[in-house]
Amino acid sequence: MLTDIKSRLDSIEVEELLSYAVISDPGELESARAEYRAEAALQLYGWEDEELLVGLIGFEETEDGSIDIRHIAVLPENRGKGYARGMILELLTARNPRYVIAETEDATVADFYRSLGFMVYSLGETGSGIELLRCVYEVEDSEDEE
Repeated sequence: MLTDIKSRLDSIEVEELLSYAVISDPGELESARAEYRAEAALQLYGWEDEELLVGLIGFEETEDGSIDIRHIAVLPENRGKGYARGMILELLTARNPRYVIAETEDATVADFYRSLGFMVYSLGETGSGIELLRCVYEVEDSEDEE
């Protein structure tokens, strides 16, 4: 179950998980923590299993009803157990967004999003020559609504 962990930004557990989410740029860790502290719209939730924080997901709900995933990470020893999938599915259920959007430079991460039904688009190369990928999940309208 997702739990709000924004107030625990300075804990070692949150710092470790957030560091996995910004691994391509370790200098980004303090910047990410500062953003979560300063911006009320940014939300940070964790997934606990037997009182151990095994994953986190940071996101922003936008005015158009979308969710932009900023960070997602699972402890290395707990990867492949469905925690990241569970965090995204619970977010979809709890927030009922129009779209869920995530950007990554990692093709393996893009494949993970693709396995959940996200469409993956290339945004071109960054200044350092790395391809940036946008992953978009469009939530279908329920046919019950009329």
